[in-house]
Amino acid sequence: MQDDDIVLSPAKYEELQAELERLQTVERRQIADRIKEARAMGDLSENFDYHDAKRQQGFLEGRIVGLKQTLERAKIADYVSGSDTVTLGSIVKVHDAEFDEDIEYTIVGVMEADPANDKISNTSPVGQALLGHKAGDKVQVQTPAGPTILEIVEVR
Repeated sequence: MQDDDIVLSPAKYEELQAELERLQTVERRQIADRIKEARAMGDLSENFDYHDAKRQQGFLEGRIVGLKQTLERAKIADYVSGSDTVTLGSIVKVHDAEFDEDIEYTIVGVMEADPANDKISNTSPVGQALLGHKAGDKVQVQTPAGPTILEIVEVR
């Protein structure tokens, strides 16, 4: 993979395709209808509905362009379940000895990262440190508070 590739799960890829389809059909049509209705009101110079619809149209077209670019660069992750090595898609239980706690992470691509729900990017410091390792391995992670050691307890 190249550095500018975007790694997505098959489910995320389908979700983005569905969003693109909805934006290009349903939402484009709705905004075009709003613009048409606002134009029918006459003077456009102070027509809030017209200017608001045009602004929303700009945001919509920007999102469509962004989604197209993302989907063009997307690489579908080949998640290997049952592997004993940490890869994209792995669920990894680690033990942080400093805080004496176990934490479970799912390693995902950047677009799917959700740290609040323990889904960490493969490009994050923790994700990078864990990739390629197995249960029993200890990895050092550089955090804002300084280096910390995590022991991999389980990979699934």
